Amino acid sequence: MKKKALFLITVLLTAIGANAQNRISDNGDGTYTNPVIPADFPDPDVILVDDTYYMVTTTMFVFPGVTVLKSKDLVNWEYCSNAVPRFDFSECYNLDGCSRYSHGQWATSIKFNKGKFYLLFITLDEGGFICSAENPEGPWELKKLPKGFYDPGLFFDDDGRIYVAHGYGKIFLTELDENFAPLTNDSLIFTGDIRGGLEGMHVYKINDLYYLYGTYGGLDGIQVALRSDNIYGPFEEKVVISDSTRGVTFGIHQGALIRTQTGEWWTMLFVDSGPFGRFPSLQPVTWVDGWPMVGVDGKGVVTCRKPDVGKEYPPKELPTSSEFDSDVLGMQWGWNHNPHPAYWSLSERPGYLRLTTGKLVSNLVEAPNTLTQRPFANYDQTVPTTGTTKLETGKMKNGDIAGIAIFQDPYAYIAVRHSGESKELIMVNNGETIAVTPMKGDTVYLRAVASNRSSVATFEFSFDHKSFIQLGNELKMKFNLKVFTGNKFCLFNYATLETGGYADFDWFRTGILNN
Repeated sequence: MKKKALFLITVLLTAIGANAQNRISDNGDGTYTNPVIPADFPDPDVILVDDTYYMVTTTMFVFPGVTVLKSKDLVNWEYCSNAVPRFDFSECYNLDGCSRYSHGQWATSIKFNKGKFYLLFITLDEGGFICSAENPEGPWELKKLPKGFYDPGLFFDDDGRIYVAHGYGKIFLTELDENFAPLTNDSLIFTGDIRGGLEGMHVYKINDLYYLYGTYGGLDGIQVALRSDNIYGPFEEKVVISDSTRGVTFGIHQGALIRTQTGEWWTMLFVDSGPFGRFPSLQPVTWVDGWPMVGVDGKGVVTCRKPDVGKEYPPKELPTSSEFDSDVLGMQWGWNHNPHPAYWSLSERPGYLRLTTGKLVSNLVEAPNTLTQRPFANYDQTVPTTGTTKLETGKMKNGDIAGIAIFQDPYAYIAVRHSGESKELIMVNNGETIAVTPMKGDTVYLRAVASNRSSVATFEFSFDHKSFIQLGNELKMKFNLKVFTGNKFCLFNYATLETGGYADFDWFRTGILNN
C-alpha cells in the first residue's frame, strides 16, 4: 500500500510539473484554453448555486451515470456525483439478450429550486425521468415520469409554475405539476426555420423576457436564441454563433447560458471533436440589442481570460489513473450497461479490481461488467493518450478473455486468452483475431495507445514493465452514432466456455508512456 501511494505521488508531481498543461485547460496565467475539458462530456447544462457551478452531461448506457461535475470558476472541474448508480427499467440495460447502445440517458436539464436539485432527462425507449437531491453529491432519488420530453429544458417560473420546453424541429411547451406530470397538453411554440433538427432547448427568464437557448445540431451546429415576453410566444429567433472555422470551435453548439456572481455572462457548449467524443467549450457572451452573442466577432474563442467569479482558484485535473486501493471505484469509472455486483470486487483481493465471469458471451460487445473510462485528449495533439494496466491471470478458466480495449464501433483490444491448458496474448480488431503470441507466466502489462488527432489506436504488451511490444494492427477509431458516446478505455474479463474464472487488475494508469 505504501509503495503504491508513493508511486501515485510521484506520478502526480510529474504530471503537474511536466505534463499538466497538456491535459488542463487552465493555463495558470489567468487564461484558459478550449476545450475546457478535453474528453467526452456532451450536452452540457450548467447552473450556479451559491458559489459553485454544477454541470450535468450525457452518459447514455454507462452506469453509474448521469455524471454531475462541480467547479468554482467554470474552468477547473471535479467530479461531484454520478446521479444514477444503475438503471433497472429494462433487461436491455443488463445486456440480457439486447442492449441500449446509442440509447439511454441523454440531454439532461439541471435546475435548483427551493433548496433542491433536479435532473430531468429522457431515454428513447423508457420515457422521462426526474432525479432529485438536496445535496448534489447525492444520494439522488430517481423517479419515472408518466411522460417523456425530448431534449427537455426544465424551467421554474417566478410565479411558481413549472414548464418544460422540448422537441425536435418543432418546439413544444408543457406545464407540469409539482410531481412533474403534465398539467396541460403540449403547445407548439416554435418551428425551426433555418434547417431541420432544432433541439436542445434551455429556458431562461432574463430582464422579464423568456429566452429559449437551443441548437440546430450536427457537426456544423448552429446555436440560436429565441425570445418573447410570453413563455408561449410568439418568439423571435437569432443566430448567436455559427462557427465554420475548422478546429476546436467548429460547429460549437448545444448548452447553457450562465451568469457569474460578478454579472458576467458565459456559455458552456460542446464541439464534436473526433473519436474521443464531444468536448465542452466555454465561451464568453456579450449582450447586443438584447441577444446573447457568443464568442468574439462571431467566432468561438480558443484561448481566453478566465471568467471573473470574484476569486482566483488553482488549476485542477480530473482523475484518470486508479490503483484500486479504495473500497469504491473512482467517479471517472462507469460500467458498460448495468454492473452485476456479484461478479466484480475491490475487496476480495485488496488493492486489485477482480472481474469474475458469470455469463457466457461470444464477444466484447455482449460482455457484462466491462469497466469503462473516457480517454482525455492532450492539448498537444501530437501526443497520444495511453492507458496501461497490470493484469494477473492465474485464475482464469478455459475460454476466458481478459484485457484492455478501446471501445466504440469499431472496437479493438489486446487480451489474454485462456485456451486449453495454456494462455496466449491476442489482438482482436472489431471481432477478428489479428495476432496471437505466447503468454509467459501469469502476469502481463497491457497498453492501449490512442490518438484523437489521427483516429488511430494501437496495442502493446510487456512482461517486465520496461519493454513494450506492439501486437496486431491499428484500430481506425470512429465516432459512430450506433454507440453515440466517445471511444472509451475498457477493462474486461468475459467467458466463452465456462463461468467462474477471474482476472485481477492491479492498476490502471494514463498519461505517462514509461510508467
